[in-house]
Amino acid sequence: MAEAKRLNLYTIPIHRAFADALAVGLIRRFGGDRMRLAQGVVLVPTNRAKRTVQEAFVRASGGGLLLPRLVAIGDPEVEEAAGAFADPADAPEPVPPAVDPLARRMILARLVSEERTRAGRPVDGAEAMRLAGDLANTLDQLLVEEVDPARLATLDVDESLSAHWERSLELFRIVLDRWPHELAALGQIDMAERRTLLLRRLCARWTATPPRGFVCSAGITTNAPAVAQLLRCIAGMERGMVVLPGLDTAMDDGEWASLGPHEPDPVTGRRKRSIETHPQFHLKLLLDRMRVGRHEFLRWQAASEHDATPTRSRAIATALAPADRTHHWIDVPPADRRLSGVRMVELATPAEEAQAIAIALREALETPARTAALVTPDRTLARRVAAHMARWDIAIDDSAGQPLSLMAPGTLLLALVEAATQGFAPVALLALLKHPLVRQDGDRIGWLDGVRRLDRALRGPRPAAGLAGIDRHLSEGDPRDAAIRAAALPFWEEARVLLTPLARAFAGGPQPLADLLAVVRESATALAGDAAWRRPEGRGAAERIAELEAQASLGPPVIDPAALPMLLRLLLDEVAVRPAQGAHPRLAILGLLEARLQSADLMILGGLNEGVWPALPAPDPWLAPRIRQELGLAGLDRRIGLSAFDFAAALGGREVVLTRAARDATAPTIASRLWLRLQALDEGLERAGALRDWARAIDTPAAFAAALRPAPRPPVALRPRRISVTEVDRLKADPYAFYARRMLRLVPLDAVDADPSAAWRGTAVHGVLEHWAVEDGLDPAKLHRRLEALRDDPRTHPLLRALWVPRLREAIDWVAAFTHEKLAEGRSVIGVEAAGRLEIAGVELTGKADRIDRAADGTLAIIDYKTGKAPSAKAVAAGYSLQLGLLGLMAERGAFPRITGTAAAFEYWSLTKDKDRFGKMATPVSADGSGGRKVATADFVALAKRHFEEAVGRFLTGDEAFVAKLVPEHAPYAEYDQLMRRDEWYGRE
Repeated sequence: MAEAKRLNLYTIPIHRAFADALAVGLIRRFGGDRMRLAQGVVLVPTNRAKRTVQEAFVRASGGGLLLPRLVAIGDPEVEEAAGAFADPADAPEPVPPAVDPLARRMILARLVSEERTRAGRPVDGAEAMRLAGDLANTLDQLLVEEVDPARLATLDVDESLSAHWERSLELFRIVLDRWPHELAALGQIDMAERRTLLLRRLCARWTATPPRGFVCSAGITTNAPAVAQLLRCIAGMERGMVVLPGLDTAMDDGEWASLGPHEPDPVTGRRKRSIETHPQFHLKLLLDRMRVGRHEFLRWQAASEHDATPTRSRAIATALAPADRTHHWIDVPPADRRLSGVRMVELATPAEEAQAIAIALREALETPARTAALVTPDRTLARRVAAHMARWDIAIDDSAGQPLSLMAPGTLLLALVEAATQGFAPVALLALLKHPLVRQDGDRIGWLDGVRRLDRALRGPRPAAGLAGIDRHLSEGDPRDAAIRAAALPFWEEARVLLTPLARAFAGGPQPLADLLAVVRESATALAGDAAWRRPEGRGAAERIAELEAQASLGPPVIDPAALPMLLRLLLDEVAVRPAQGAHPRLAILGLLEARLQSADLMILGGLNEGVWPALPAPDPWLAPRIRQELGLAGLDRRIGLSAFDFAAALGGREVVLTRAARDATAPTIASRLWLRLQALDEGLERAGALRDWARAIDTPAAFAAALRPAPRPPVALRPRRISVTEVDRLKADPYAFYARRMLRLVPLDAVDADPSAAWRGTAVHGVLEHWAVEDGLDPAKLHRRLEALRDDPRTHPLLRALWVPRLREAIDWVAAFTHEKLAEGRSVIGVEAAGRLEIAGVELTGKADRIDRAADGTLAIIDYKTGKAPSAKAVAAGYSLQLGLLGLMAERGAFPRITGTAAAFEYWSLTKDKDRFGKMATPVSADGSGGRKVATADFVALAKRHFEEAVGRFLTGDEAFVAKLVPEHAPYAEYDQLMRRDEWYGRE
């Protein structure tokens, strides 16, 4: 019997740099004849791998070299990359073109939307697009595995499947029934199906007529049936070679067999579960489909200067063994468990981890020609490291790219749709107008000056929705802010013109997606000009919008504008913008896909936390795990095995540093199972403690100079000579806050789109009660109408309208009843919001009384409305909260026009809840001073005068320092705490 022909199968161990070893080996075999090497074809998995192998050839050649043709079989345009041998002109029947991915997404979104609506479970456009994306992914998996979607109809679905999965499966079937008709109408096929047809044809062609030059499959581990057939074909060719990375040929046969996949049990019909989380599982599945044995692979006889020691491969294989095999670790010789050249470091936070990685990368540059790479699936960590490297003016690019939604053109588009869908609410509007691309090519300084004026005018509670709401706010707002609003009006008129088309479009209800996108595109151009579409990210945004507009007619006929922000974010998230060339040539940041076949002198594996590396399995919303198993699709856990394989490959570098953060932004983290396995295998694993120390030291000052308690002492001549009755407590309890407000003129700004503050509520209530007293003659019925007008005012915050106004209705009933009770006792209202001033103690005292009544005996009652609690008698006795006493002093001295008399009643009318009702009258005085530290009525004005004169004499006409938080218990407000650096000295003095 003739001896079977040996297949040309090779593997490059993990501890060797794959691309460099491959290049060295191919040059050694074919480099003697320059044309022979150039006539060859090297198949690689991705375009990134193609570039990596090309760079390895350049390093290995040491000079000029005619490279073989490099073909990425994962390229969507594989036939163009491969040339005529993939899809020759003389083929009996050309392969139909592939449907555009976005066109397919749109059609599937329409089908999903129609079927969900028919089933009585309609979805908006964004959700339909998300489901369509997941549906396309599942369909691709069926096509890659060459599973006929018609099998869904023959599945035996028992009652154990939940109603949710039954509905999803039924919808999946319906959509897949309609999808072929949509493709037929286009005359196209799915891209995954087209790639399979091309690979099958290529295999048949090479089997019949092998190429003249060599063919090498390098690093292709995809186990799709068509790929497996092609690799088998290449391995059987005389000049063919299949080179796999990291195949474990030393694994015990029983352990190898336990990985799966397993045949059904002949008795029960059940399959033993495969260990899909093992890093070798996908390679075993590939070998099974190639119908080759593991021991048929030979070790590739080439090495490079970037390799680690052979011990590393044995240690990695041991560390990543199946769980039921780890009890054998105790029998493994220490030399085979030693991970020499591998260090690990645990940092406290993600920020510290990024800093430590940046320091390690920076340190690598100190050695000439030394290279370093960070490999991580954590894109946030990658961005942080790149930002830290900028500290040393080192540009380092993340080759995995950045989502377009996070780059300036993407954020501009999202800011436009967010502002429009939120009715141009202040936060969204200002975020749009301040965007860095807006007016970048014009008078940006002047534009930003206008935005700042508008920002000032929009501080406080949100105005009514829409551009008209802002118009009304700027023209009809609080008279006290009229100057600020008037200053913003010219700029707003300019900006409003640019925003009007957007507002009009988003107010039009459901409409075609293309129409909405056209308005968004035109608005972006109107605001930012060419800056919106420049640079790689701008061109990417322009292309994405153009594609969406072109394919939108294939999707749902109309879309609700409210769904556009989520839909646009979803589609921009899926576009990765990769940097142009120009970053540091010896440093790199790589995602897991980009890191395959890569090597560097220093490999840093970052983000080794569970849920990050490996990532949590992404659920399939269409097919239940059991259905996927019945169809022969990959389990959801297979990605964990692929992540483990990527980890093992990167761990094979000559020098490796592993990092993780002990906690993330919200909670402690759990170390990755990969991290824990290495710790358990090699208890003496070296720690990179110096990196942690440097990361902590780099921003730690040599000495701390604690701030002292501020106590400015300006000249007496410069101190204010006017003070209001409401400022006296601040002057006494927190002189520094008074100094900051009155002398430095630093007034805290309200937040943009702020919830209505207590001061705002107080102003609103005072306005209602003032108009009720002055214009309505204290008519109780008209008081309710005043309150209803406040409720219906579009400027009234929705929170107040829903929660506060109903409570206030009950409180004003009490105000009306109590007012008429006092009127019945002989009182009369003689002053409402009465403002006055009084020269006293060398200063001018100003104040405004909410209400002043004349009692039947001719004395005065000073009334203050409170939307919160009234001051306590204890505070009054301590010399604080003397506002009513000072107003009484002003009244007695004739400070209020046409009001004279003796102040004999001091009342707080509080509108807060008291027991089971709203409304209560409280007073800090009593006739004889009894009643819990209350002041005697006759002494109250004199007490207020004495404390006022003492404070003025110390701080305004005297030269005492304005000490911060002089009496903290009576200085509850924190507006100036940051200015006074309170936390640095409070409690130490």
